[in-house]
Amino acid sequence: MKVTDHIKKANGKTLFSFEVIPPQKGKNIQDLYNNIDPLMEFNPPFIDVTTSREEYVYIDKGNGLLDKRITRMRPGTVGICASIMHKYKVDAIPHLLCGGFTKEETEYVLVDCHYLGIDNVMALRGDSRKDEPYFIPTKDGNAFASELVAQISDLNKGKYLHDNVEIEHKYDFCVGVAGYPEKHMEAPSLQNDLKRLKAKVDAGADYVVTQMFFDNKKYFDFVEKAKEMGITVPIIPGIKPIAVKRHLQILPQVFKIDLPEDLIDAVEACKDNNAVRQVGIEFAIQQSRELKEAGVPFLHYYSMGKSDNIKAIASQLF
Repeated sequence: MKVTDHIKKANGKTLFSFEVIPPQKGKNIQDLYNNIDPLMEFNPPFIDVTTSREEYVYIDKGNGLLDKRITRMRPGTVGICASIMHKYKVDAIPHLLCGGFTKEETEYVLVDCHYLGIDNVMALRGDSRKDEPYFIPTKDGNAFASELVAQISDLNKGKYLHDNVEIEHKYDFCVGVAGYPEKHMEAPSLQNDLKRLKAKVDAGADYVVTQMFFDNKKYFDFVEKAKEMGITVPIIPGIKPIAVKRHLQILPQVFKIDLPEDLIDAVEACKDNNAVRQVGIEFAIQQSRELKEAGVPFLHYYSMGKSDNIKAIASQLF
């Protein structure tokens, strides 16, 4: 079922969803199941599965030289989605990236998704490679998320990339995109970033999931400004509970977000990470409760491979 249909069916009730990360290449998928299992009691209509782009690794050739090779450390997103759908009987949403994929490779992934009965996809530009100072589009790939959304929309209309034939049985993907309440790190302003979000919606995006944030006012302001821009699709808030002290440095650095002073003070006062974890849980419960009371369509949690704190939060809300 499409995410938008789940929202309509809920009749104003706030639903629970979360995001998982594929295991590293060579790891057992059971580790992923062990993190999903505790959250299924909260009846998530869907589970997001991230995608990793290619990265370089250096192989020691044994003669003092290194061999530079491209690899994907966390492959298998579509396969994991199929497995989740089979095992848990819920919708699974694969992330699709511009970076690291040609348009033709993207089309093949979408064909696989269609055959597997996957109704939703999340269209993202993706980050730059670790060896790149800024995002560089893949040759013959999409440069912007709006272009990726347009490619998916074309396929929904029966248009392949190169073939001069129409699809007899047209695709019908529901397309999600990312939104940034504190603007994307590369955007010159929030208003400019909202214009880019509007371009993604105009290209065919059906809903938005936000980057993590810790100040609900920023989310509410973002939604209001999006409406003023003419963006009327559902905007789902993304939530990440603080779990360790170093998150105070890592999250602002990686995601270019601000943390509230009361949260910073509470974390800094903790003597160990167990105390930090509890502070993060309690803060996320308060944050989630306010969002739920405001009638958000979903509360979407970034699990980052861990589910115990997400379960503690959800148990107070669902």
